[in-house]
Amino acid sequence: MRVRVVLAWPRRFEEVELRLPAGARVADAIASSGLPLEGIDGQAVFGERVDTGALLNDGDRIELLRPLVADPKDARRRRASERLQQK
Repeated sequence: MRVRVVLAWPRRFEEVELRLPAGARVADAIASSGLPLEGIDGQAVFGERVDTGALLNDGDRIELLRPLVADPKDARRRRASERLQQK
């Protein structure tokens, strides 16, 4: 089966396509990817968080997740506050 492993930064990304045997798990794909794993906070398949023991299907995209730089709720509050101050 073919799967892709993706690691993204703010302005670039790396993607590796792998061929793995049937029954492969997320951990197998991550280990085979050769991508740098420093600072990785978790993993997802097509945007849904999964454990490393989750079984993969042909065509899956495994995303290596990094910690959030800013809390989305705090960022939204800050933007709303700035808009109110401009009025």
